[in-house]
Amino acid sequence: MSEINTVVVDFHVKRYSDFDLLRIARAVAQDYEAINTAYLVNVHIYACSAVGVVFGHIAPGPHGRFSDGHLIRTSDIQKIAKEGRFWIINTVNSRYVIATFKKDGGRQSLRDFRRLAGDQYVPTPSSLH
Repeated sequence: MSEINTVVVDFHVKRYSDFDLLRIARAVAQDYEAINTAYLVNVHIYACSAVGVVFGHIAPGPHGRFSDGHLIRTSDIQKIAKEGRFWIINTVNSRYVIATFKKDGGRQSLRDFRRLAGDQYVPTPSSLH
């Protein structure tokens, strides 16, 4: 009898909730000071970067790495500021709008990051790269 080999592939894709879609629509409709790279939902700040689900990335890549619904970890956060009703994360080469925070700790992770980093750039420890 031949052995069956299977591979489980997890594409890290998430469907947006109705709340996510409403917040994305409001975020997209708002005017900003600069061009945004993408909109993020279910955001949690972790190790000096943001982790969330991407929407509307201006350069999804040839293989769709940054396509809608994919999980993304940004590069190190250089600056966080509020524009209108939404928080903006600036990294070295990108600018993300936070549409929603992750339940159970997402907004608190932003407060903690801002308290620890203040107005200074704090690079991710090399042991976490």
